[in-house]
Amino acid sequence: MTADRPPLAEGVPDRLYGRRRSHPLRPRQQRLLDETLPRLRLSPAQAADPRAAFGLPVEEVWLEVGFGGGEHALAHVEANPGVGYIASEVFENGLCSLLSRLVAEGEEATGTLPPNLRLWSQDARHLLGLLPPASLDRLFLMFPDPWPKARHAKRRFVHPALLPVVARALRPGGVWRIATDDPTYQAWTAEVMAAQDLFEVPSPAGVRPEGWPPTRYEAKALREGRHPLYWSLTRR
Repeated sequence: MTADRPPLAEGVPDRLYGRRRSHPLRPRQQRLLDETLPRLRLSPAQAADPRAAFGLPVEEVWLEVGFGGGEHALAHVEANPGVGYIASEVFENGLCSLLSRLVAEGEEATGTLPPNLRLWSQDARHLLGLLPPASLDRLFLMFPDPWPKARHAKRRFVHPALLPVVARALRPGGVWRIATDDPTYQAWTAEVMAAQDLFEVPSPAGVRPEGWPPTRYEAKALREGRHPLYWSLTRR
């Protein structure tokens, strides 16, 4: 264990993800990781006081776990300038996708970046352990890897052992949004949430609620005939 990696709850694996890269990075992508990512990276020390980590005063702090291509995160960043948004993603191609939307080629080290955005490129569960209690106002888990095989269920972010970690970081009355199109993950989420008392769990919506930005994964699911469910949980 190191200072930036607090211990995880018993029964939770050391990591959620599999690979960190799908294919070799192009030169532009490597420059984004080398030059732009450090300008937005949230450090473990900053996680101890997340409201002070942004380039302007913020009213709330939101965290997205696994932002994929970044479209959901950036929509919130643009629409909510008074919110400090922490976007977490370990997959390098996803990081590059978001960063490429922010700066033009040739401006990786100098382009203007949103002051209310910070990136966490490690496992989000370690960040949750570093954040102060009740420091988050919202948490987003949009179309996570379902880990559909039973032997991999322990890798799912929605996990009984992880719920107290999430609840600790989320303030009372804070909201945790979950969306998934995978039937196994939908059933798993319903089962896990029915057995806990940390969150209020209304029935999930079958249509994306107003105020939820779309994602490429949702669009792909709908094209292929899958039916996403959308949970909005409230911390008790």
